[in-house]
Amino acid sequence: MASEHGDAADGETAALTLKILVAGGFGVGKTTLVGAVSEIRPLRTEEPLSEAGRPVDDTERVEGKTTTTVAMDFGRITIRSDLFLYLFGTPGQDRYWFLWDDLARGAIGAVVLADTRRLADCFSAIDFFEHRRIPFVVAVNCFTDADRHGPQDIAHALDLDRGTPVVLCDARERASGKEVLIRLVEYAGRMHTARLLDSVS
Repeated sequence: MASEHGDAADGETAALTLKILVAGGFGVGKTTLVGAVSEIRPLRTEEPLSEAGRPVDDTERVEGKTTTTVAMDFGRITIRSDLFLYLFGTPGQDRYWFLWDDLARGAIGAVVLADTRRLADCFSAIDFFEHRRIPFVVAVNCFTDADRHGPQDIAHALDLDRGTPVVLCDARERASGKEVLIRLVEYAGRMHTARLLDSVS
């Protein structure tokens, strides 16, 4: 979803809004990231974890997590005066995957949050965006008790396509989250431009 709003008068540039997904495994920090960077009070659809969901909600290494997103998170951030990002955080559990296609419609790119303690949890999100040719960056949420690895090591472990950005971040910090989003917008812009040139040639 890339749209312009407002009238461009007297040489002013019309504002551009871009839709971005924030995805990843259960408990990786998607809701935290959206809440940290959003300028508005984020819309959240969290519900308490239940005994019925215990067999399917893997809380290993995130034992303190007591809620889960059941539809989406939504926030908004201004990158500059003429560029606004609408953020949609996806639910992490497999049983809510039927929502992903609708959430992804019109997105210019995605952030795949990763946790080095549970790195395999982000494979499904990576596959989802690769198959739909949606540009994405992998943002490693650096939990205090997690092993630290460099971006190149993580890219190799996840078998990412060459050039896919991997950035380290703290999902709790606004500045860190904003830097991730800027990297994504820059990367998505390069990817969309390259595809456009390929289609013309």
